[in-house]
Amino acid sequence: MKPQLLAVLTAMAWGIGGYFEKKGLHLGQLSPQMGITIRTAIAFLILGAVSAPQWKTLSQAGPKSLLYMIVGGGVMAGSIGMLCFYAAIKGAPLTRVMPIAFTSPLFGALMSTLFGGEPLTVKTVTGMLLTVGGIVLLTAG
Repeated sequence: MKPQLLAVLTAMAWGIGGYFEKKGLHLGQLSPQMGITIRTAIAFLILGAVSAPQWKTLSQAGPKSLLYMIVGGGVMAGSIGMLCFYAAIKGAPLTRVMPIAFTSPLFGALMSTLFGGEPLTVKTVTGMLLTVGGIVLLTAG
């Protein structure tokens, strides 16, 4: 499948999932911490099953690779990011939270430019400015 189509499917899954997560938090009067725990437990079961054929590659990955995955995916995105996201969707409308929360590509582009050696082009800067402008338009007021 083409990466662009996968990215669109990702956006759909996260947007639709956010709607159901917010509804579940409010209907069940659940804390954001409980919501993220339920989400993570279910994701763990599904991802554990679909990744089973690749488990043997863990021993080949090396400690630096695993450290990056643990810090980036487990601590930053999987824990801190999700706890903040769940607290935000519990306390504010999705129409305000999701545009701000999904500025993550801006931070990814910034990190890849500053630390990953990727070029910062006029096209990239223009896209970032348009994204920020759209978010300000959606969430201001």
